[in-house]
Amino acid sequence: MLGPVILAASRSDRMRRLISAAPVTGPVVDRFIPGETVDDVVPLVQDLTDRGLEVTLDVVGEDITTPAQAAAARDAYLELVERLGELELGTRAEMSVKLSMFGQALEGGHELALANIRPVVEAAAAIGTTVTLDAEDHTTLDSMFAIHEELRKDFPQTGCVIQSYLYRTEADARRLAGSGSRVRLVKGAYNEPAEVAYQQKPETDKAYVRILRILMEGEGYPMIGSHDPRLISIAQELARRAGRKPGEYEFQMLYGIRSDEHLRLAAEGHRMRVYTAYGTDWYGYFMRRLAEKPANLLFFARSMLTRG
Repeated sequence: MLGPVILAASRSDRMRRLISAAPVTGPVVDRFIPGETVDDVVPLVQDLTDRGLEVTLDVVGEDITTPAQAAAARDAYLELVERLGELELGTRAEMSVKLSMFGQALEGGHELALANIRPVVEAAAAIGTTVTLDAEDHTTLDSMFAIHEELRKDFPQTGCVIQSYLYRTEADARRLAGSGSRVRLVKGAYNEPAEVAYQQKPETDKAYVRILRILMEGEGYPMIGSHDPRLISIAQELARRAGRKPGEYEFQMLYGIRSDEHLRLAAEGHRMRVYTAYGTDWYGYFMRRLAEKPANLLFFARSMLTRG
C-alpha cells in the first residue's frame, strides 16, 4: 500500500525539498545513483565491464518544461556517447532514455522528442552501441511505441521497454517479439489506475511470466528487468524450453541492488546488464526505486533513524 503514496510524493515539490534537505539523503541516494556527471560515472562503467558485466546508462531528469531543456538533455546524451566512444566501451555499454526528458510532454512533443532522440541513436550506432526507450506512465506509451517504430526503420537495434502491470502489455509483447527486436520487460513503477493496470503484486507477477513466455518464444531479444529470484529462475526455465542459449537473452538489474547476484549470473555465463543512472535531477528516479520494493524503503528509513 505504500507504493502509491511514495509515487505521489515523487511529484510533490514540498516532499522534494524536504527529502533533499535531509542529511541522510545524500549517502542513501549514492546507493542507487553513483554520480552527477559523465566523469563520475565513466570509472564505474570501466570497473563493471572489467568484472564481466554490461551496462545501460540513464541520465536522470524528467521534469522538462521548455524546448531548451529538452535540447540540453539531448546534448547530455551526446556527451555520454562521445565519452563511451573515446574509451571503446560501445560494445559493453548502451543507453536508456525517457522520452519525457526529450520534450515528449511539451506542445508538439511527439515530433520534438523524435527530433531530439534521433541524433543520439545515430551517434550510438556509430560507436557500436544502441539506445533503449524506457516506458513511462500509460498516457505516453502510444507515442513512445510510434517513435520506437520510426527509429527502427534506420536503426533496427533500438530497444524499448514494456511493463507487466499494464493490461495492454501482452498484446504489445506479441507485436514486438519479431526478428531483431530488443525488448526489456519490467513490472512497472508508476502510479497507474485500476482501469489500465493490475493493482496487486501477484497479478503483476503472473502477467510478467505470461509476457516473458511470449518474448522467449518470439524471434527477438528479451531483456529480463527483475531482481526477483523466483522470476529469474522462471526466466531461465522459459529460455531453456524455448531453446535459447545464454547470450540470446539477458538479465538487467539496477545499480546498487543485489550486486552479488549481478556477478553470480555473469559468472554462470549469462549476459548481465547493470542499469546505472546518474545526474543531478535524481529525485523522481530515487522515489520510484523506494516505491518498487519495500526493502528499499526500509533501507532508507533505517538509515534516517541511524543517522538521527
